[in-house]
Amino acid sequence: MTVQVTKIGMAEVCAAKDPAILITLGLGSCVGICLYDHIKKIVGMAHIMLPSSTEIKNNGNKAKFADTAIEMLILDMVGLGADRNRITAKMAGGAQMFAFKSSNELMRIGERNAEAVRKELKRHRIELIAEDVGGNYGRTIEFSSENGELNIKTIGHGINVI
Repeated sequence: MTVQVTKIGMAEVCAAKDPAILITLGLGSCVGICLYDHIKKIVGMAHIMLPSSTEIKNNGNKAKFADTAIEMLILDMVGLGADRNRITAKMAGGAQMFAFKSSNELMRIGERNAEAVRKELKRHRIELIAEDVGGNYGRTIEFSSENGELNIKTIGHGINVI
């Protein structure tokens, strides 16, 4: 069987059945949330840009926000046969890419994105089993349906597998 490799762009979601690898490039303050049903080997990934669709007017793209993208991803995975009670989560990204002198909450996008993802996962009763968030560097991630491994590649910080 040929492995289906899918690149997920900024503000996109994708769910896939095994054998699949989902990839997203250049996570800075964005968060890559990866969901997995280990029995059916169904994976899902969202490249989340902002914490909440309720904070801005231009919120037509539901995949852009933590509060709406995770819901979309769960529904897509269930549509492929995943059991929502078996889904677990891993996440990466949420960096603070630039130093700001201000302590303005709005400037802490990466941290706010990670907090929003945790809140949404809790609301959906999905266990977050691993994360690699924060810092001041970007990440590229690859999520495998075969075993649920999340490979996180960084410049200057090596490769981390969670």
